[in-house]
Amino acid sequence: MQSTFYVVKQQDEPDTLNSKTAVPAHFDQACKLAANLFREGKRVFIYTESEQHAHLVDEHLWGFEADAFVPHNLAGEGPRNGAPVEISFKPPSNHRAIMINLATLVPGFVSQFRQIIDFVPADEQQKQAARERYKFYRQCGYQLSTTEM
Repeated sequence: MQSTFYVVKQQDEPDTLNSKTAVPAHFDQACKLAANLFREGKRVFIYTESEQHAHLVDEHLWGFEADAFVPHNLAGEGPRNGAPVEISFKPPSNHRAIMINLATLVPGFVSQFRQIIDFVPADEQQKQAARERYKFYRQCGYQLSTTEM
């Protein structure tokens, strides 16, 4: 199994978490990566910490330009086996090989994915949580890599 951590250098705008339209920098990057993976024919599960965050990611994906549309849905919506990109704050109900983790902790169901994409946000507190997730993956024997964004 493999885990890639993307180090996000961009700071969030001060009102990002309080605004209904702005998203944290790592959420934006996650959506862009999901779009690229969709174009490669891959099915992706985006895991969020809360229902509010799941809706934020959903709305952000709807805001992509028409020529960059990403078929996606919140878990439980859409076609029977879900759209190519599924978003949820709960465990997945459909099989996917790739999970993008936007939660602070590693979810208990992580072992069902072959590839994990995670982020190291610029915020110090979130950076520390990312270090803990990195340690967890390393202890579980994942192949780890980091990429700067």
